[in-house]
Amino acid sequence: MEGEFRIQRDSLGEVKVPKDAYYGAQTQRAVENFPISGLHLPRRFIRAQGIIKYSAAYANAKVGALEQKKAEAIMLAAQEVIDGKWDHQFVVDVYQAGAGTSQNMNANEVIANRAIELLGGEKGDTSIIHPNDHVNMAQSTNDTIHVAINISAAEGVQHDLLPILDEIIETLNQKGKDFYSIIKSGRTHLQDAVPMRLGQEFYGYQMTLVEAKKTIVESSDLLYQIGLGGNAVGTGINAHPNYAELAINQVAKLTGLPFRTPEDRFMFMQNTQGAIKLSGALKNLAVHLIKIASDLRLLSSGPRTGLAEITLPAVQPGSSIMPGKVNPVMAEMMNMIGSQVIGNDATITSAGQASQLELNVMMPVIAYNLLHSIQILSNGIKAFNDRSVKGIQANPKRCAELMEQSLALATALNPAIGYDKAAEVAKKAYATSKTVREVVKDEGILTDEQIAQYLDVNKMV
Repeated sequence: MEGEFRIQRDSLGEVKVPKDAYYGAQTQRAVENFPISGLHLPRRFIRAQGIIKYSAAYANAKVGALEQKKAEAIMLAAQEVIDGKWDHQFVVDVYQAGAGTSQNMNANEVIANRAIELLGGEKGDTSIIHPNDHVNMAQSTNDTIHVAINISAAEGVQHDLLPILDEIIETLNQKGKDFYSIIKSGRTHLQDAVPMRLGQEFYGYQMTLVEAKKTIVESSDLLYQIGLGGNAVGTGINAHPNYAELAINQVAKLTGLPFRTPEDRFMFMQNTQGAIKLSGALKNLAVHLIKIASDLRLLSSGPRTGLAEITLPAVQPGSSIMPGKVNPVMAEMMNMIGSQVIGNDATITSAGQASQLELNVMMPVIAYNLLHSIQILSNGIKAFNDRSVKGIQANPKRCAELMEQSLALATALNPAIGYDKAAEVAKKAYATSKTVREVVKDEGILTDEQIAQYLDVNKMV
């Protein structure tokens, strides 16, 4: 219906845009050109775009390049984008024009049309506020999309991922303390190994995540180098000499994070190094979370035909056919998330190879996958911690039972009878379904006092 649209123009001609839309011609072309997945860049990325546009208008006004009245209207509109008021107006598919030109113009057009309204005009009247000339002043897709990746990823890591990592690390530390007195059989190659404390196992999980967190923190530092002001290729064409510093300082102020100019702006423009490095650190975390979650599934297997050394909280029925079955669903969920993060990293690595000459043209898909990894790790770890790890209970009786049956107890006999004789003891224990302790006693290999000395599991751990 003609009344449902307004006509807007761009450099290719006229375009019909939904009458109530705050986006304009270039966004509409992207909607028509890329009906691919229905996926859009998430809230954090849109927030980052608002921060960039706000900071740019502030800096351009400060250097006298943008009229104060227009700058204030753009900043007000950008603040509404930061606050999430216009998320539904960001409609471009993730799989879009190279580098994210459509995404950048989506932000420019929404902010321009909202600023026009704030100045008393009608949407589409670019004589009041122009999306390119005013909102995009001293900017390019090439620097703003890259900067938006860094801002959104840094905020996601700082505000979502690191706090919940601290929580699960503390939970595992507490479990280490709670389970420290419980001695169990260790296992290597999924076979019997020498005894250890259940608490030591959980301390191992804790320190694994401590180290993974350190890697994420170290990787995140590269995100704080942002080349806002680099413009198209890094030279800062059409930007005032003081623009970049003013804009970046404003980004730091709005986020409360230590964003700074890059050591080399051309390096920044050419490569998405921060995203690639952080994604690798997230993959590292995912690999270790898969290991921990898989261990918890094994340790809780049963309840009668598995290891059953620990019990995980029952959070939902486990089978549509087997009554009473309860599965380790939170650990399984964590494994799925880990696999997805590994896949996301593969996508980011592949897309990172699209950095040709002065620009990476696959920044939108890098942004989507990086932010997806941060989001599902943050939400998944929280659910895993709250609904599973915190409620883990130990089964000391089962731990003692399996530990006593372990053939690896023969290892403790090496100093007394030698490796070869100890191996014979282990084989005989297995063949006769006896414990190592019983074979040594029945065969008279050691005295009762020696058995008590060498097979004291408290000394072994």
